[in-house]
Amino acid sequence: MRSDHNVAPINPLPPVVIALAVVLVGLELVFQAGARGFAGGPDGVGWRIAAFNGYAFLPDLFDRSVATGQWTARDALRMVSYVFLHQGFAHLAFVLVFLLAMGKFVGELFHPAALLTIFFGSAIAGAACYGVFLDDRVALIGGYPAVYGLIGAYTFVMWTGLGAIRQNRARAFTLIGFLMAFQLLFGLLFGGGNYWVAELGGFCTGFILSFLVSPGGWGRVMDKLRQR
Repeated sequence: MRSDHNVAPINPLPPVVIALAVVLVGLELVFQAGARGFAGGPDGVGWRIAAFNGYAFLPDLFDRSVATGQWTARDALRMVSYVFLHQGFAHLAFVLVFLLAMGKFVGELFHPAALLTIFFGSAIAGAACYGVFLDDRVALIGGYPAVYGLIGAYTFVMWTGLGAIRQNRARAFTLIGFLMAFQLLFGLLFGGGNYWVAELGGFCTGFILSFLVSPGGWGRVMDKLRQR
C-alpha cells in the first residue's frame, strides 16, 4: 500500500481558531514582557492591571448600564473584550487547550463565521448571566465562557449524532457534566469564585446557537460526520 509522505502528521487547525489563539497568546506575551521590564519601561509593569480596568467585565458597571439604559461603546466592548484577559500563562493555558481541541472539532464542521458567532455570542451571554444572576462585584476575565460555548457546539454535534443512530442523547452531555462536577469539587476543596455561572451560560448559548448556525441544520452535520 502506497503512503503519501506529504500528509501532515497532525491535522491542521482551522485558520479562525489559529487567529484566536494568536491573539490570546500575543496579548499575554505583551503583558509578560511589560511585567518583566522588557517593554514599556516603568509603565509596562501596570499594563495588565490597566487592561483589567479598561476592558474586564465589571458587574457594577453592567448593572448601572442596564438600570439607566445608557451604554457607551466601552461598556458594550467589555462584554467580549474580557475573554482576552487572563491572570497569567497558567490561566490562559487551560483556555487554549479547550480552544484548540473544541475549535478544531467545531471548525471542521461549521463555517468560520458560525464558529465566531458561537465564540463571541457565548462570551456575551456568559457575561450577561454573570451580571444578571449574581450580586458579585468581582470582575469577570478569561476566555472560559467563550470556549464553553464551543463545548456547547461540540455537545450539539454529539447530541445530533446520537439521535440519528437512536442512542441515548444524554451521553452527549458527559463532557460538560464532568467539567461542572470537577469545578464543584475544586471549589469545595480550594475555594473559588462564581465564574461557573458565566461558563454555564456560555455553554448553553453555544448549544442553542448551534441550532441556528450549524451548516444546513442537522442533516448537513450528520453527512459531514459520516465522512470523518
